[in-house]
This record gives sequence, C-alpha cells and structure tokens, in this order.
Amino acid sequence: MNIVVERYTKIKSNIVSLKPIKPVNIIAVSKTFPLDHIHPLIEYGHIHYGENKVQEALAKWSKKKTNNQNLKLHMIGKLQSNKAKDAVKIFDYIHSLDNQKLADTLAKHQKNLKKEIKYFIQVNIGNEIQKSGIPVNELDPFYNYCVNEIKLKIIGLMTIPPNDNNSAKYFKSLNELNKSLALENLSMGMSSDYVDAIKHGATFVRIGSSIFGSRS
Repeated sequence: MNIVVERYTKIKSNIVSLKPIKPVNIIAVSKTFPLDHIHPLIEYGHIHYGENKVQEALAKWSKKKTNNQNLKLHMIGKLQSNKAKDAVKIFDYIHSLDNQKLADTLAKHQKNLKKEIKYFIQVNIGNEIQKSGIPVNELDPFYNYCVNEIKLKIIGLMTIPPNDNNSAKYFKSLNELNKSLALENLSMGMSSDYVDAIKHGATFVRIGSSIFGSRS
C-alpha cells in the first residue's frame, strides 16, 4: 500500500475509534504538494482536498476536477476579495469567510457563475490580533447578514485556535457558538489536535502533514 494511503487509513480508523456523533470528513490538505504525490489518495477514493492559494488550486485541480466530478475542493487559507471570482470557479467549500466585503464579492460572483458554494464563517476564537476571523461579538450580525441579506449557504463555523496547548477549550467554545446558530457542521482540528476537535463536534478536520508527510 502507498505510504500516503497507509497514513490516511490509519487516521480514518483512529477517527472511527473515537465514535463521533456525526460523520467526520477528512480534508486532506494538499497545499504545496504536487498532484503525483496526491494521486494515490485520489485513486483510493478520497474526495476532500484543501488548498490555501487560489492560483495553486486552479493550476493543480482544474483538469482533475473536470475529469472527476466527485472531487471536492476546500479553500482553507485567507481569501482576498480580488481572488474571489477565481475561488468561486474552482472551490466547492470556502472555510475562511471573515468579512462583509468578501461576502458581498463572493455572492456577486456566485450569482454570475451560477454556482453555489458552501461556506464556513471563520471565527477568531482566541481574539488574536494577528489572526483572521470574525470577532465573537460580531458573529451573530455577520451570520444574519450572510444568510438573510445576500443568501450565502453557511453550513458551519471554522477556527484555528491559539497555539497555547489549550485547543480543547477553544473547540468547546466554537461548538457552543455553532449550536447557538443551529449550524450542522464545524471545521476545526489539524494533524496535531484533530482528536480534541472531534470530541468537541468537528465534522471537517484539516489534515496535511500526517497524511502527505512534512512540507519541504
């Protein structure tokens, strides 16, 4: 068995052993890795992949997605409004919706391209100056604006917790916020903390190095 597939199946069985309440989707974070490195996992049947740069995603996945309609591509990095049109073209999910200007731009391009994207609102759960995300106290009005005013399909919240070895606390808070909005999905957890994330209700985990190996 290919090493990438081997690592993936190990993580998958680890997730099953946690007995999550809802199904958990593994987003294999393929950013910076060439397609030939990712290909064995596609062949194996895995469909969810994560990229954090729009240009890289277009170059890498456009042909692949045309040939394989099942593939789902997730934008997990910071998204600038000037890249929104191309993002709508290539991505199926956007996890980093974090301001009104971006929301408006995405809504416009979605309409023009006749494509509906699924969105996660990124929340700055640790209130960190250097991190993207909507502050917790602005979440409710922003969510209502996205859903009611510009009709975006918001399926859940997303966060990258502070790097202070206290991820579980932040995951718990995000899960509570998610429930307060009656949202079905939750995008949180990476290679180092996905177990804690799943224990607190994550339905999408973003795993890169534990599947593809370390980035050069």
